[in-house]
Amino acid sequence: MVMRKRQQAPGELEHVRAFVNTADLEDGTDELDSPAALGQWLVTRRLAGGKLRASRGDLARAHTLREALRAILLAHNGEGEAASAAAVLDEVARRARLRLRFDERGDGVLEPEAGGVDGALGTIVAIIAEAIAQGTWGRLKACRWHTCEWAFYDHTKNHSGAWCAMEVCGNRAKAKAYRERRAGVQG
Repeated sequence: MVMRKRQQAPGELEHVRAFVNTADLEDGTDELDSPAALGQWLVTRRLAGGKLRASRGDLARAHTLREALRAILLAHNGEGEAASAAAVLDEVARRARLRLRFDERGDGVLEPEAGGVDGALGTIVAIIAEAIAQGTWGRLKACRWHTCEWAFYDHTKNHSGAWCAMEVCGNRAKAKAYRERRAGVQG
């Protein structure tokens, strides 16, 4: 899927959007196809410091988190429910040992006490907590088109964005609806 500027999420929330989009469902590609790729992605995004060694178990937990986030983003877009996804986020937060810390101004921030991949994945969950507090979390959505599910940030004034790109997935959905209406009229 071609990355469009308007799909980007504000601030740190962009890390969450990019993380979900490491799996391109339409192309069948996965940026996180090995433990080394996961480690490199987390370091490149500055979600982890230095050289990060990831294991197969870390990779499996990252994939589980990614798909739980996709389920939540689909729910943000009115598609399905994400009840079981909450348990995945809880587990990531537990493994990361997220703690509320206060800075010199007295502002609170969630930070992982764990290092490595668990800490980096915990940082993703901490970003979500901050987005919830800022009121931006619900605008991060996954495309409604069943073969796409690309994460995008809904920049519309009325929060009505449904597709990652109207000119691609939106047109697909409209064409499908048209064909179904035509079949109903003829049948």
